[in-house]
This record gives sequence, structure tokens and C-alpha cells, in this order.
Amino acid sequence: MERLICLAVGYVCGLFQTGYLVGKMNHIDIRKEGSGNSGTTNALRVLGWKAGIFTFLGDVLKCVAAYFIVRFMYRGSDCLPLLVMYAGAGVTLGHNFPFYMNFKGGKGIAATAGLILATNPIMMLIATIVFILVVAVTRYVSLGSLILVVLFLAEVIVYGQMGGFSLAQPELYEMYVIAFVLMLMAFYRHRANIKRLLNGTENKFGAGRKTK
Repeated sequence: MERLICLAVGYVCGLFQTGYLVGKMNHIDIRKEGSGNSGTTNALRVLGWKAGIFTFLGDVLKCVAAYFIVRFMYRGSDCLPLLVMYAGAGVTLGHNFPFYMNFKGGKGIAATAGLILATNPIMMLIATIVFILVVAVTRYVSLGSLILVVLFLAEVIVYGQMGGFSLAQPELYEMYVIAFVLMLMAFYRHRANIKRLLNGTENKFGAGRKTK
């Protein structure tokens, strides 16, 4: 029951669609512009740097908010890191599939970044450095995003096996499964990007959008 409650708390937090609200403040529906996505990258391309940064921060902070809510609700719990992971998964679900927007949201990368930050700041620092390096070298934000979620799974497993979460092995395996599902969800949401990466038509960061 605790796990379902944390998932629900996260989903409610994830329903706050920063990109959509930023678009409305600029008198557009972000879902009808650019890639049709309500996440950070599309907000950046369609509305500029300020909108992109605001969208990213909003999407990260809603996961941080879910973290503090769950931490307060279950303070003293022996499996708090696992409950936080469930909350983070819920945020990503709410961000990607908001029911009041016909389940058309973002791709969950900024929300996942918020989960990484809530899980361990050092893990977030490593993920940020890798993401920036990949995007700087390739200019593919989508590639950086995909590598980030793979790295998160690896970090969770390594940190967990080192005893960083102080959880029993069955609960650790549960955390690993959630991180793996989040990675699969990110790949699913980026399936069009993956196709373009493979055939060499993906839009590069800083270049004009060629395809919707």
C-alpha cells in the first residue's frame, strides 16, 4: 500500500506541466508547436532559453517536491529510498501521461533528473557532466537524454550494491526494476528520435527544426 501511495503522490506532482503552462503564458499551445512535446527541449526550441530553463527547473522541482512529501509521510521508514523511487516513477508517469491533457505530456528526462538529484546529489553531478559532454560533442540532446537514463540505472545498481541505500537485497532489486522501467519508458518516448538518430536526420542542438 505504501508503494501505491507514493506512486500516486508522484503522479499528482507530475501533473504540473511546466512546459504547457509556459506556452500558455506566451499564448501558444506548446503541444502544437515544434515537436509537439511539452518538455524542456521543445520549449527551448520554440520559445527560447528563458522558457527552456524555466520548464526544466519546474519539471525537476516537481520530483524534488514529491521526494519531500514522501520523506515527510514516511519519515523513519526503513525503506525510504525505495519509496522515493516509487514517487519519482509516479512523477515521470504524470509528466509523460497527464490524464487531463489526453495523456500527451513530455518525455520524462527532466523529471528523471529530479529523481537522480533526490536520490543522490553526487549521482546527479556525474549524470549532468556526462549529459553535457555528450550534447557538446554530438549536439544531440536526445542522445544525451538516452545516455542519462542508462547511466542512472547503472548508478542505482552500483550505489545499491555498495550499500549506499541501506536496503535489504529484495528491496534493492525492486529499486533496480523501477530504474530499468524508467529507462525503457524514456527509450519508448524517444522512439522517433532513435529512428532519426539511426538514419542521420535527428535535429542537432542549436540547429533549426527540420522535422516535426
